[in-house]
Amino acid sequence: MSGFETDNLEKVRKAVNVCTMCGFCKSVCPSFKAIGWDTALSRGRIILSYGLLNGELQADESVVRNMYTCTTCADCVRRCPSKVDIVDIIELCRADLVKNGNILPKHKAMCDNIKEFGNPFAETAPRAEVLGRTPHKAKIGYFVGCTATYRSKKTAEATLSILDKLGDDFTTIDETCCGSVMQRVGWPQEDVTKMMQKNVDAIKALGIETLVLACAGCYRMFKLEYPKYVDVPFEVLHITEYLAKKDLKLKPMDGVKATYHDPCHLGRHCGVYEPPREVIKKIPGLQFKEMEYNRKTSHCCGGGGGVRSAYPEESMTIASTRLDEAAFADLIITTCPFCVNNLSSAVGDRKIQVRDLVEIIDELL
Repeated sequence: MSGFETDNLEKVRKAVNVCTMCGFCKSVCPSFKAIGWDTALSRGRIILSYGLLNGELQADESVVRNMYTCTTCADCVRRCPSKVDIVDIIELCRADLVKNGNILPKHKAMCDNIKEFGNPFAETAPRAEVLGRTPHKAKIGYFVGCTATYRSKKTAEATLSILDKLGDDFTTIDETCCGSVMQRVGWPQEDVTKMMQKNVDAIKALGIETLVLACAGCYRMFKLEYPKYVDVPFEVLHITEYLAKKDLKLKPMDGVKATYHDPCHLGRHCGVYEPPREVIKKIPGLQFKEMEYNRKTSHCCGGGGGVRSAYPEESMTIASTRLDEAAFADLIITTCPFCVNNLSSAVGDRKIQVRDLVEIIDELL
C-alpha cells in the first residue's frame, strides 16, 4: 500500500510492538462490550495501528470505524500488564487518519465550527453575553467550557452561583474552546496549540493565579495536555478540589440514596478521586454507597472520545451498562457535563436521576 502517511504513529512504533495480545484489556473495554468484535478492543486497535504503520492495511471504512469507537477511557491502560499507553497510540493513529483525509463528517463539522466560532456548536453569541458576566482582573478564574456555556447551562449557572455565595472574588474568562474535542479526534496539533496559547494569554491578562474548572474534559486539557505544548503559569483545580477545602454549610438530603460516577478524564486520566467524595460527604442525611466499579476501576459512561457524536447507539449501550450498575440508587452524582448528558439520555424508564455535583451543592448551599 502506498500514500498513507504515518508520521504520528511512527513516534510509537516501539510501543505498538510491545503489546503481547494477552487480552487483559478485553475484560474492561467498554466499546468491546457494546460491539463484541476484537477489532473494537484495545489489542485489536493496536493490530490495526500496526497494519497501517507497516502498509499492510488500507484505511477503509471498517478501520476508521474501529479506531473511532474508542471512548479513550484509559481503563485498558490501567489493566495492561505490558504498560502500553494505548490511548496515546489510538489518538496518534487518529491524527494520521485525519492527516490522510479519513475524518468522520460529524467530527469534521465540530472541528470546523471550533476554528470558525471558538466552540463545536457554531454558536455565535459571545460567551460574556450568554453567561451574563464580564471578565475582570481577579486571582481566581472560572473556565466554563463550551458545553456548560452553550448546552449544559445548569452546570455553569450552579458553579457561578456557588462562587458568588462563597464570596470569593473571581472572574470568567474571554475563553475559546479548550481543544479537547479536536485532540481526541486527531485534528492537527498546530491548530490545537494555537487555541491553548490563546486561552493561556487570556487567563494571564486577567492576573489569574488559580484556574477553576467544572468540566472534566477541560480540566484534563489544562492539567495534562496544555503543559506539553504551552507554558501554564497558574494553578489548575477542578471545582471539587476547590470546594473540598471549603467549609460548606449545606442543607440536608435526608433519605436520598446516592452513588458517584467517576468521569474518566477526571479519574483515571488525572487521578482526582477523593475531592468529589469529600464534597459529597459534606451533605447531611445523604445515604451514599459506591458502585462496584469505582475510582480507578470505574466504568466509562460512553460519552467520550468523540463516540457519542459519531456512534450514538454504541454510546447509549455503554451508558445503559453503567446505569444498571447503579440500580440501587435514586441519584447518580458525577462531575462532568458529558457524563451527565450521556447517562441521562440512556435513563429510559429507570427510576434514577443523574446530576452534576455543582448543581446539588448550589441548591443546598
